[in-house]
Amino acid sequence: MRAALRGTEIYFDIEGTGLAPDGAGMRERPVGFLIHGGPGGDHTGFKPAFSPLSARMQLVYFDHRGNGRSARGDPATYTLDENVEDMEALRRHLGLGPIVSIGTSYGGMVAMAHAARYPDSVSHLVLIVTAAHSGFIARAKEIVAARGTPEQQRMFAMVLAGELNTVERMERYFAAMGPMYARRHDDDAAGVTRGRAIYSPEAITRAFGPGGFLTSFDLRPELPRITAPTLILAGRHDWICAPEFSEEIHRLISGSDLRIFEDSSHSIRIDEPQAMIDAIAGFVVYKRR
Repeated sequence: MRAALRGTEIYFDIEGTGLAPDGAGMRERPVGFLIHGGPGGDHTGFKPAFSPLSARMQLVYFDHRGNGRSARGDPATYTLDENVEDMEALRRHLGLGPIVSIGTSYGGMVAMAHAARYPDSVSHLVLIVTAAHSGFIARAKEIVAARGTPEQQRMFAMVLAGELNTVERMERYFAAMGPMYARRHDDDAAGVTRGRAIYSPEAITRAFGPGGFLTSFDLRPELPRITAPTLILAGRHDWICAPEFSEEIHRLISGSDLRIFEDSSHSIRIDEPQAMIDAIAGFVVYKRR
């Protein structure tokens, strides 16, 4: 499905029913927005990992502008601020009240900014393996230098140089970096997942390349404005959004709950999938109508 909004077209998909039979009545399930990372990828990596949540809430997946199946446009608009406004516009387009906002990696950055700028639009906030400022990039560079192979170090250097400028280079990057992203990395399974994705080189270059918006952003001053109950999930062995960045977010969002997954890297949904689903499902409460 597609929504025309804010001068672009956003692709979205829905999984699960919003109003479910419950004995003699009906139960209204929460609506969860699944916000993908990257930039430069799409929402397909969430399927089927997050599908079990559809038993408890209605899920809305979407691709950021310029990513995946959403429309291309002026690359100057491929920014965090625009993604936040698109997300809010999609919520309104769908006629929704406050949503459960579930953001992973870069999607967590979008979710944080959205929850801070539109606090009445978010009932629950779930932040998975993310960071609140550009310092995560320098730290990731240190970790790759310490843990990565020469090929992985070269690939990450290409990201920061703005050289992942073709689909083929992006595919090579994710193939090489897979063991860094997930401790339970499986080449065959990862190849299937990559084959489902639509890569957008312009989006990742605009984010991480020289002068990219992720090289200078800082959401920390905004985080105290978040009023939604917040769950923060981190991977102990995460190389790109190291757990200290989740600990920092936890300190800045009053009343937040931090859980560190001891056997996970950046892809908790691969390393500890059931524990991740259980944590999110237990955090979000049904509403009866």
